[in-house]
Amino acid sequence: MDYANNKKAFFNYEIEEKITAGIELLGFEVKSIRKGSANLAGSYVKIYDNEAWLVNCSIPPFQEKNTPLPYDKERSRKLLLKKDEIRRLLGKLQEKGLTIVPIKLYNIRGKIKIELGLGKAKKEKDKRETIKKRDIQKSMRRGLE
Repeated sequence: MDYANNKKAFFNYEIEEKITAGIELLGFEVKSIRKGSANLAGSYVKIYDNEAWLVNCSIPPFQEKNTPLPYDKERSRKLLLKKDEIRRLLGKLQEKGLTIVPIKLYNIRGKIKIELGLGKAKKEKDKRETIKKRDIQKSMRRGLE
């Protein structure tokens, strides 16, 4: 079951590889995500000191009044990846000029996971081509109905 999708990820980036990672959350953040109030738009992944961090992901508190006071809904959250995976990602980021973009939050056997995409930013020309292809497919579907 998908809890949150980053709709702009496939429009702004050409995703070459997908990776699944765990995410370190607080209890009320888990409830908030399961409620469907997480937002991945504008978020990205940074690697500091051989640890991966999800930056700028908005997860509002489940219940405002029961939330600890200094809570920041856009705080950086640690991603749970193995050291080998992080080293491999670091190598690819430096080698090819790729970026790591969160694609979706979902559930596997009761655990909340995040799907990350390793991709290259699209140029304006490529984005226009994507829009044209989408419009052509829409008009074809209308013609079939």
